[in-house]
Amino acid sequence: MTAPDTRRRRVVAWLALAPAVPATAKSDASPSPIAQPPVPGPRAWAGRALALRDEAVRRGDQPYGAVVVRDGVIVGEGVSAVVTRADPAAHAERVAIADALRRSGSPDLAGASLYGSSPACGACRAAARDARIARLYHGADAVDDGPPA
Repeated sequence: MTAPDTRRRRVVAWLALAPAVPATAKSDASPSPIAQPPVPGPRAWAGRALALRDEAVRRGDQPYGAVVVRDGVIVGEGVSAVVTRADPAAHAERVAIADALRRSGSPDLAGASLYGSSPACGACRAAARDARIARLYHGADAVDDGPPA
C-alpha cells in the first residue's frame, strides 16, 4: 500500500465518523436532495457556499460554508459546526466532503471541485486532497486556488 492510499483510507475512515444525518432527523432517513441553482456554474456554486456561510452564522457557528461539485451538480454541502457540535474538526469543507462521500457512496470524490466561502485551511486542503478532489475555489468570485496540495 502506498502512502497516498494510506492517507486516503485514513481520511475516509475519519469522515465516516461524522454524523450521517442531522441530530433532528431520523437515523433511517435518506438525505434530502440538494437544491441545485437554476443556472449552474462557478458563481452559482460560490453563491451557495456563501448562503451556507450565512446559515452557519444563523445557527450560532463560525461564518463558513462549502459545497462539493461533480459533473456540474452539487453533490455535498456543509456549514461550519465547530461551535454547535463542539467539534474542532467540523469545518464546513470537511462537513461538505463527508456529505458528498455519504451521498455518493463512493470511496473518493475524484474529479470534483470544492467551493468554499473562504480559502481552505491546511487541514481542509489535506482532507480535499485525500478525498481526491481536483480543484479548490473560494469567495463570491470563485477564485481558483488550484489543486489541493
